[in-house]
Amino acid sequence: MPAKLSDTERAEALPPLHDTRWEMVEGRDALQKTYQFRNFVEAFGFMTRTALWAEKWNHHPEWFNVYKTVEVTLSTHDAGGLTELDLKLARKMDALAAG
Repeated sequence: MPAKLSDTERAEALPPLHDTRWEMVEGRDALQKTYQFRNFVEAFGFMTRTALWAEKWNHHPEWFNVYKTVEVTLSTHDAGGLTELDLKLARKMDALAAG
């Protein structure tokens, strides 16, 4: 099981994610971001590409999709908060959304 991020790891890893609009979830040790696409097909394609990586890494996001909007929350439930897996998936999702 992955370990929760240390304070040092958080200080290094979170600012670049905040720069790409990931935000901490109030009341939880989790990251959240909303992606907007041009249409449903692009949103669903993003979710499909993400799902392949999530399955490969055995780390699955909490997400919600309506039309062209995908809301994502990342946290490692087994660890009780953010781990390196969440950071890795957040960065991958940003790359997938960018093209």
